[in-house]
Amino acid sequence: MILTVHVKPNANQTHFVDRLDDGTLVIALNAPPAEGKANEELVEFLSERLSIPKTFINLKRGHKSRVKHVEIPDGTVVDL
Repeated sequence: MILTVHVKPNANQTHFVDRLDDGTLVIALNAPPAEGKANEELVEFLSERLSIPKTFINLKRGHKSRVKHVEIPDGTVVDL
């Protein structure tokens, strides 16, 4: 399953913000968008919230973009 995520780095805290009409998740991250820190924070956040290991989360597209495509195992319940 592929999730489309719009990230907002440098927030005061990492938290789920909204789900857009097209299904895109908006997540604020308490990490800078440099040296992959925001990507690491996103994987950590999704791992905790979805109760799946970090190794099951794969960033497919958007390594240097605010819009990212994240692959998670099929059947994972996305209830943020």
